[in-house]
Amino acid sequence: MRQNEIISFDPATGEELWRSPVGDVDKAVARARRAWPEWAAKPLANRIELCRRFANEVRSVSDEMAELISKETGKPLWEARTEVESVVAKVDISISAYSDRTGQKKLDSGIGGTAAVRHKPHGVMVVLGPYNFPAHLPNGHIVPALIAGNAVIFKPSEKTPAVGELLMKCFNKAGISAAVAQFLPGGPAEGQALVAHRDVNGVLFTGSAQAGIAINKKLATNPGKIVALEMGGNNPIVVTDTPLVRDAAILVVRSAFTSAGQRCTAARRLVVVESMYDPIVEEVKRLSDRLIVGQPFAEPQPFMGCVIDNQSADQLVESFLYFLSNGGKAIKHMTRADDNLPFLSPAIIDTTGIKDRPDVELFGPLLQVIKVKDLDAAIAEANNTRFGLSASLIGGSPQDYNKFWANVRAGIVNWNQPTNGASSKAPFGGLGLSGNHRPAAYYAADYCAYPVASSEMDQPRATVGVGFRDG
Repeated sequence: MRQNEIISFDPATGEELWRSPVGDVDKAVARARRAWPEWAAKPLANRIELCRRFANEVRSVSDEMAELISKETGKPLWEARTEVESVVAKVDISISAYSDRTGQKKLDSGIGGTAAVRHKPHGVMVVLGPYNFPAHLPNGHIVPALIAGNAVIFKPSEKTPAVGELLMKCFNKAGISAAVAQFLPGGPAEGQALVAHRDVNGVLFTGSAQAGIAINKKLATNPGKIVALEMGGNNPIVVTDTPLVRDAAILVVRSAFTSAGQRCTAARRLVVVESMYDPIVEEVKRLSDRLIVGQPFAEPQPFMGCVIDNQSADQLVESFLYFLSNGGKAIKHMTRADDNLPFLSPAIIDTTGIKDRPDVELFGPLLQVIKVKDLDAAIAEANNTRFGLSASLIGGSPQDYNKFWANVRAGIVNWNQPTNGASSKAPFGGLGLSGNHRPAAYYAADYCAYPVASSEMDQPRATVGVGFRDG
């Protein structure tokens, strides 16, 4: 059923936070279509300057934005502040990336002409954002698209529209018109209409594999529309021999439970060689027992807050119970202090004995532990997924890492680092059900403009050759 109104709630309290009628897709697209030619014709330097002004606008409301992110997502205030910092930093990174990835080139050409490669914007781009990083992740599409000369319609997740509205107001206050950088509140129906709209030239999506696959199917017969899919992962963190057990355990906890496990790069599976199993599992559990779960504005600040809503909390509890009833061995139970609020304790369960483990992204603080014989078996288990976003090796030698890097199937491969926290100065993306080989972050410039080859002379000069009679 189509929603007439979008209502956002504070997940940590259950209180209503924001509401608005849904946007009109046809009007939004027509408005963007009219505004796009003038924006595309602006000199690149002008578009860059306006994006720099946007960064300053975000700086001026940084406290307000961080507090709103915390209220609408339930994440701790310290983490929301780091998200705002990433929004600001994205501008300079995107400017450098555009110059690096889509710079103008002059090529050798015969008979005195010029050959050149330049890049053009696609036109009207739709950005569909997620709820876990409601400012930073869509901003990673929006800024590169605007620099390239596209008009952008941003439909945020229906769970975090208030942050999306504030983000787009910052673009508009910076001098980028509300037709070029447009906010459109809506639910799944509006998202589907934007994807299918004939006057939309590109779809830039961050979210679940299920939704990304639906977009891919919808546009399978329309190769002219650029599509970038940034989806989730069933990410492995592999622990092999290391004397630094506590450091290794900290990396596991950070990978699995930062943002309450609501990161596409979060570690879902701890794959540990049997020689390290007892010390690692014991230390990971000990650290997890100390981890503070609490309200976003509590003092002292919690490590993690709640998950996004009660439905997500219910599904995670059901997943934990499924593992438990199908051969899993609980290492740390998932508990819920209040059935009316989506606060969950971090959970750890050994699923080694489950023959057919579900290959799904469990988007929350639920870590599976899988014991294997050696590193070769660990790599095989790491690749035992249809996803391929992020993978980390903890411990081992440089030769072990070379083997891991060469054989593990993921778009992000780390050594003695968490699975999450990827740099915006590098490409960000995966394969399989994690993406469609159009990485974001630094490489977002690649899908925001297309290369145009030109052969040019200042006057028409030509001669006829073979196949012409004398005349």
